[in-house]
Amino acid sequence: MIAAAVPYLAGVLTAGGLAVGLSRRRELVQRWMTWTVTAVLVVVALSFGSPGSAALAAAVGVVAAVEYGRLTCLGGGQRVLLLVTLGVLPITAWLAPFAWLQVCAGGLISLALAPVVTGEVTDGARRAAFAILGLVWLAPLSAIVVLDGEQVFALLVAVAVVDVGAWCAGRALGHTRWGGAPLSVLSPAKTRAGLLGGAGSGIAALAALHLLVPVLTPALVLAVLVGPPAGDLVESMLKRGAGVKDTGSWVPGFGGILDRIDSMLLALAIAVVLS
Repeated sequence: MIAAAVPYLAGVLTAGGLAVGLSRRRELVQRWMTWTVTAVLVVVALSFGSPGSAALAAAVGVVAAVEYGRLTCLGGGQRVLLLVTLGVLPITAWLAPFAWLQVCAGGLISLALAPVVTGEVTDGARRAAFAILGLVWLAPLSAIVVLDGEQVFALLVAVAVVDVGAWCAGRALGHTRWGGAPLSVLSPAKTRAGLLGGAGSGIAALAALHLLVPVLTPALVLAVLVGPPAGDLVESMLKRGAGVKDTGSWVPGFGGILDRIDSMLLALAIAVVLS
């Protein structure tokens, strides 16, 4: 399916590039450039099968661990443990899938006990809780190795479309009384209109990909409906707690890698649990 979908994906990106170019909005141009580079990297990685998927998940996981550790003020030892665990998990899912749960459990135990070993009296419990949350939240990156490649491709495309659809619907209907109502105090910018627009766009994307290869399963549908908005709110909660707008500044138009993948994390978790 990936090879068959590439011309359509290229067409959509080209049309989007023309649209954002005409808009003359710098932020939209930056986002389009990031979407394009991301699409190329994902397609290339997935085309190599499990090795490519593992390399992609490990690279993203390591960068995400660095951002998360800084965002939640983890101790140095915990940051290293989280980084190593997220780098090793995708490789384990590829080479020794039978040991994936053991590695994950070992990482959780190590992260929880790190403040105990270093004797953090005043802030140990908070850091242990955030470290465990970080691994639980980011570990689903390894799902791109575990899941079927066509399912992963369909899910990633649909989640990307959800983000675009939510933004467009929010801009179009966000001024209305009903559509402009925020979903949560955690992120007032995320509205009912955006939720419905994103959900409809994501399911439409899955339906379109289903014409190439049957991928429209209940697991993927639920993942696309629930994962992106829930993932956005989890990250919004963390950023509000830290008092920051973005988790980084190196991804043009988005901020950090966590700002780029937040919609995908819980969607992958739902898909792998229900598949």
